[in-house]
Amino acid sequence: MATVFWHLAIALSVATVFGSMATLATEMNAIDQCWRQNPNWRRHRQQLAKCSVGFAGKMTDNIGKDVTHYKVTDPSDNPLNPKPGTLRYGTIMISGKVWITFQRDMRITLQKPLLITSYTAIDARGTTVHISGVACLLIYKASNVIVHGLYIHHCRADEQSSVMGPDGKIKQLGKVDGDAIRLVSATKVWIDHNTLYKCEDGLIDVSRGSTDVTISNNWFRDQDKVMLLGHDDGFIRDKNMKVTVTFNHFGPNCNQRMPRVRHGFAHVVNNLYQGWSQYAIGGSMSPSIKSHANLFIAPKSGNKEVTWRLGSQESPWKFYSVGDVFENGASFKQTGIGGAKLPYNNQQRFQVADARSVRSLTSSSGVLCCTKASRC
Repeated sequence: MATVFWHLAIALSVATVFGSMATLATEMNAIDQCWRQNPNWRRHRQQLAKCSVGFAGKMTDNIGKDVTHYKVTDPSDNPLNPKPGTLRYGTIMISGKVWITFQRDMRITLQKPLLITSYTAIDARGTTVHISGVACLLIYKASNVIVHGLYIHHCRADEQSSVMGPDGKIKQLGKVDGDAIRLVSATKVWIDHNTLYKCEDGLIDVSRGSTDVTISNNWFRDQDKVMLLGHDDGFIRDKNMKVTVTFNHFGPNCNQRMPRVRHGFAHVVNNLYQGWSQYAIGGSMSPSIKSHANLFIAPKSGNKEVTWRLGSQESPWKFYSVGDVFENGASFKQTGIGGAKLPYNNQQRFQVADARSVRSLTSSSGVLCCTKASRC
């Protein structure tokens, strides 16, 4: 009898442990709670646009009865004469609002940078879509753009680029870097649940006056320079830049720029940092950076300091750490006082979670495995 009770106790203990793990695994962040619990998300794809938080705000201008629903059926790419059915045709040749999905899994090798125009949503949920090639995604002087659910990797630089523009005329882009996603003079952009790695230059650049951007739920790995916010030290228009970086997973094998900020304001919140080589968060030209309830896991050896600064320490630097958790000897050098108030409006504000729950909240970072047999 004692043996029976002992086995029963073990069974109950195991059930309790696995039950707790299941509860932990299903804990979702503020964005994912908004749509992932809907088993009919395929029929209600545009619900996603109401789920963004941070400086991008809600993306409700991307939805409505006037949206063109476009499905990518052809993985080929012709930069000068985009074919119907290709991704480039959907991002450049359709006027007005467009919601882009994919017919099946595919690998798209871009011959030139992929221009993305205003009011475009790229939604790869339910498929596995890899994008690589020349300079990859370019959001140039566009607003109200959603990029969701893509694998973007092995993007390379090009000396000169000629592509079809939204006006039907050939556009000369000049030299382009090998970035996964680059924003140039863009506003109101949401980059969510993508997996980005191994690009020639960086993974995300927000430059030349771009602002009102949210970068969320992405997995950044195997990269030297990860994320640059601000064009260069002399581009003072970037003082107005506001970017939210939240619920992302950085690592393994990321070196620096998670992010590197010039001039503007970055709210870096509830992210998981799985080590770094040079630094995690850095900047120049006196930016304001609020590091808020992140989990920093320092590398086993080498630099344990999270931050890096370029320039005079006498300038009005504002590097704040509020509610961060530091593991394995990680440390954060603060500069300035006040804690950096968040200039969010009601369309941007969200509840910041305790840093001790970041592992769970970022456990689904990157491209989601959305199948017909299960929820996303």
